[in-house]
Amino acid sequence: MNWKTFFALLARDGHVARRNLVPMLLQNLMQPLMFTFIFGRVMTSSGIMPQSYKNLLLPGIMAISMVMSGVWAVAMPLIAEFQFTREIEDRLLAPIEIGWLAVQKVVTGMTQAIVAGLVVLPAAWLVMGAGVNLDLGHSLELVLIAVLVALFSAAGGLALGCSIGQTQVGLMFSLVVAPMMMFGCAYYPWKALDPFPVLKYAVLINPLVYASEGLRGALVPAAPHIDTMLVIAALAVIDLALLYLGLKRFHKKALS
Repeated sequence: MNWKTFFALLARDGHVARRNLVPMLLQNLMQPLMFTFIFGRVMTSSGIMPQSYKNLLLPGIMAISMVMSGVWAVAMPLIAEFQFTREIEDRLLAPIEIGWLAVQKVVTGMTQAIVAGLVVLPAAWLVMGAGVNLDLGHSLELVLIAVLVALFSAAGGLALGCSIGQTQVGLMFSLVVAPMMMFGCAYYPWKALDPFPVLKYAVLINPLVYASEGLRGALVPAAPHIDTMLVIAALAVIDLALLYLGLKRFHKKALS
């Protein structure tokens, strides 16, 4: 492990992110804030949804923002670097083992995911106005779950970025990302699926369910949510599996 090279690569990606800060913030904020405004402000103010729905919605919006940001930050550059710009060849010449190049990508994606979560939380809070009551008394639990969610998003981006081609990006969002968002318990708690028992347990294969329920349990512990210890255990297993798959795919693709 060459720490100097590792941190130099992180600094380079950080410099690129700072230069593209405004587009990155717009990309991470626009969709969550639109969902927040429509579902958390318009529908609650008109009486279609109860005011308490804001508390259920905000953690889910935060989960979506973190997951989308991390996946996008890792998967899209990898697809371009392996298949279009070939910039990955320059990185492979760096005096560091191949696996650590992938780890550096994951750390960069985790950082962007955490920043996206930190930014969207107060922004969405302001958009929804009065009636949002979050409990920040479980800070250690919140930090742990946020780190696990960030790792899931970045490791998932690594696995996807090394597995699909440029022509399959649209298919990835249609068949993977869109269903994951709709059935990820971001807009509703997992308990709301009680009338649909088959679907209720089928969605447990969706990692976003644990991200949404974990953040909901940490920020709104009074709301119905999956047990926090089960969420932490599930996220840890998912993170390890995606990280292993992503590192394996990255190593194979780099050598080819």
